[in-house]
Amino acid sequence: MCRIRKHFPLPALVLALLAMLLGGCGGMKPLATVPYVDLPRFMGDWYVIAVIPTFLEKGAHNAVESYVLDDDGTIATTFTYREGSFDGERKEYNPRGFVLNTDTNAEWGMRFIWPIKADYRIVYLDEAYTTTIIGRNKRDYVWLMARAPALSEERYRELAQLIGDMGYDTSLLVKVPQQW
Repeated sequence: MCRIRKHFPLPALVLALLAMLLGGCGGMKPLATVPYVDLPRFMGDWYVIAVIPTFLEKGAHNAVESYVLDDDGTIATTFTYREGSFDGERKEYNPRGFVLNTDTNAEWGMRFIWPIKADYRIVYLDEAYTTTIIGRNKRDYVWLMARAPALSEERYRELAQLIGDMGYDTSLLVKVPQQW
């Protein structure tokens, strides 16, 4: 007769829980990047049009991401915004970008705190380098950015649909107020 143990050993329980948690992560394919990014052309200012925001970006106004390609191949990044309103406190963050895939220049690691490099993928970039979408494999955060502070409503809807087609929940997408 088979006896069932009333208690699982702790290591077995931990392994079972990890297997359940990680089992749900394998279903999503990696987020495809654009085939190639001309880094010098990509540098400069990008207005953040819409985001699935990180905790820092909630309530951001006039958000701008600026890139400068340094001699060592890393990207000096400046992210600025006004907190809560157009007159709110100006916030600035300076992460460093590291190109991880030099064949495409479209996969970066963005380091806010050493040694962690966050997933940063250029998943859409128009031919004129005027609009871009930055995504992450987890599909937790996304940034729709443009060289101008506004897009037509039709263009915004097209790009929001593209974000949804990539596997993002677009109900979480928030427009960033821009007033210049």
